[in-house]
Amino acid sequence: MTSIDKTKVLSRNNITVQGNGEQAILFVHGYGCDQNMWRFVIPDFLEDYKVILMDHVGAGNSDESYYSKQKYGNLQGYADDILEVCKVLDLKELIIVGHSVSAMIALLAANKEPELFSNIIMIGPSPCYVNKNGYRGGFNQEDIDDLLNTLDKNYLGWAATMAPAIMGNPERPELGEELKNSFCQSNPEIAKHFAQVTFLSDNREDLPKLHIPTLIIQSKEDVIASLEVAQYVYNQIPTSTLEIIDATGHCPNLSAPKHTVSAIKQYLQGQE
Repeated sequence: MTSIDKTKVLSRNNITVQGNGEQAILFVHGYGCDQNMWRFVIPDFLEDYKVILMDHVGAGNSDESYYSKQKYGNLQGYADDILEVCKVLDLKELIIVGHSVSAMIALLAANKEPELFSNIIMIGPSPCYVNKNGYRGGFNQEDIDDLLNTLDKNYLGWAATMAPAIMGNPERPELGEELKNSFCQSNPEIAKHFAQVTFLSDNREDLPKLHIPTLIIQSKEDVIASLEVAQYVYNQIPTSTLEIIDATGHCPNLSAPKHTVSAIKQYLQGQE
């Protein structure tokens, strides 16, 4: 790639690099979020790792001018962005941490170019949100249709209602408020399209193709990705480890950062 390409990629995804280590670790946020969602997690990695953060196109301080419905009409478009980031930063043996939908985006990236990655860490992954043919993703098709219809008609109202439910931890309402504000900062048109791509995706067939050591981190209670889904992901990825942490809600990186950090660090130490 030329230097122009590198500048484009780094600005497109608002790449930030910090930390003192040689081993690179990339944190990738979930739907409706941005790299700020990792702020309670990354301090524990700065001494030993090169910590890389990014925003998906349409999120945070990314460059929305690069957004196209065609490219981002499926999760592979986001995975290809990650692969470009790896190449312009010359990353090898990368540890990638993907939250929520970005767990599947990381999976797709690793399946396409496995030689770039050493470990994948999935937080609250779901390969398919819809109940199908004996598989229980947590939602009926009608539930997803209603969710997307509500989101399309009144995105801000949907965000205000859904954010506290997704976050859980009702005794800490400030967490739900932060997620709602994050949703509301997103470009509504891009957010609506990303929601369709996310909630209608089905990556179950991609799971057994992954042969990179993988850690699945799962909260005890999660309305978006259940324990049953986490167990399914674990059963389908031959090189995976499942860690159920003492946390509630779909965003333990915010609600239980110490447990999240501990699970990641213990796993990586065991991989050395």
